[in-house]
Amino acid sequence: MNTAQSWQHEFPLDPNICYLNHAAVAPWPQRAVEAVSRFARENALQGAWDYPRWAKQEKHLRNQLQLLLNAPSSDDIALVKNTSEALSFVAQGIAWQAGDQIVTSDQEFPSNRIPWQALSERGVNLRQVALDGADPEQALIDAMGPRTRLLTISSVQYASGLKMDLARLGAACRARGVLFCVDAIQSLGALPFDAQAIDCDFAMADGHKWLLGPEGLGVFYCRASARDQLSLTQHGWHMVEAMGNYDLTDWSPAKSARRFEAGSPNTLAQHALSASLEVLLDVGIEQVATLLHQRTRYLIGRLEQLPGIRLLSPQTADRQSGIVTFAIDGIDHAALHHALMKAGVICAQRGGGIRWSPHFYTSKSTLDLALSQLQTLIAAQQSKSTSR
Repeated sequence: MNTAQSWQHEFPLDPNICYLNHAAVAPWPQRAVEAVSRFARENALQGAWDYPRWAKQEKHLRNQLQLLLNAPSSDDIALVKNTSEALSFVAQGIAWQAGDQIVTSDQEFPSNRIPWQALSERGVNLRQVALDGADPEQALIDAMGPRTRLLTISSVQYASGLKMDLARLGAACRARGVLFCVDAIQSLGALPFDAQAIDCDFAMADGHKWLLGPEGLGVFYCRASARDQLSLTQHGWHMVEAMGNYDLTDWSPAKSARRFEAGSPNTLAQHALSASLEVLLDVGIEQVATLLHQRTRYLIGRLEQLPGIRLLSPQTADRQSGIVTFAIDGIDHAALHHALMKAGVICAQRGGGIRWSPHFYTSKSTLDLALSQLQTLIAAQQSKSTSR
């Protein structure tokens, strides 16, 4: 039976911690640890003697990411350092004109804000739209005008966990001839993602959050028809069509998304990420989403019972993700976060409160222990406040 318990062996976490921080940096599954160990031993004993195998591993990783993104082809997949790099490829690659407009939200993580703000020196206007209304997608659509060249949005907002209706936004962009860019870092590996169904031109994510991989390796999906719209900002031996022909002086960029990969690949991280994705694909991303939803619903239900708790994450199932953010009236959240971390509840302080982010394998006992620690620490802070 494909349950969270049947995958516990892949995550031998320290029993003294409650890991609720997958929206930041996730622990690796055991499979990834073993893959890195094998790769390290191979390097120690024989160096790059079997480099062709590494190339096969890279191809396999592209195929895995194609499946997770439902990209038309593995040729649409570039392996990049991180989400910021991929977003910068788009921001710096488009031939902007003074007066062009980009539409985004007012809740984006800096990775999906700074690359666009940096275009102000070219006369490009970034319009940041509030998402706190009843229909955040319509607010974004209404903000698009005749000079809008691109809409960029996170699939899930990092602080609140708000899940966007990407298919609706993609259809609106296509109808207006606007490029559609999706920062998928807070959903890829946690929720189903379909680049074709949402009709996006670009999508990107890091491997170290919900994908359960290492830092330093991410994915950049670039629609085939959009590739030639991006001028290249990095060049090197790995991004040419005739890769491996080192004597060729008359080079051209790769036709595939490999054109965005300038130099030597991060082969160590590729082995780790591929092993992590193997776990997610073995579970099945639909089942991952189902199990994760059960955990977030459980947390929300229990948190709602605690006095003084204000949930900052969406309450309706169609808007929920793997992120549960909450605030407590009269509590110093920085102090509470510090105390939670010290008590072994690994989480983040985001969006004016405390952000918890379990994954599909997180046990109910872990959630219960975290909730118990939270209640104890709230009571301690409240007691300290009243005694002053």
